[in-house]
Amino acid sequence: MSILVRYAPPSTPPAEQYDETVRHLEEAGDFPPQGLEYHVAFLVDDGVRVSEIWDSREQFEAFGERLRPVLSDIGIEPGEPEVFEVHNIIRR
Repeated sequence: MSILVRYAPPSTPPAEQYDETVRHLEEAGDFPPQGLEYHVAFLVDDGVRVSEIWDSREQFEAFGERLRPVLSDIGIEPGEPEVFEVHNIIRR
């Protein structure tokens, strides 16, 4: 079952920290990870928030194990993401 994950960290990281995180994951060969259907980064309050759609909770949690140390190294406190079951996806 697909899930939607919405990250709303306690302090919104600036775009530069987000970009550094993506670069690090891409260089490590971890991005985009298996099971990630969509990744959307959007600007809010001079920072970046992220929403994603994953094929399964298990794939999301497996990637989280690799992501958390990267976020810690870069100085991003991710907090606890909100996770929702996807009811429907409409594509154009």
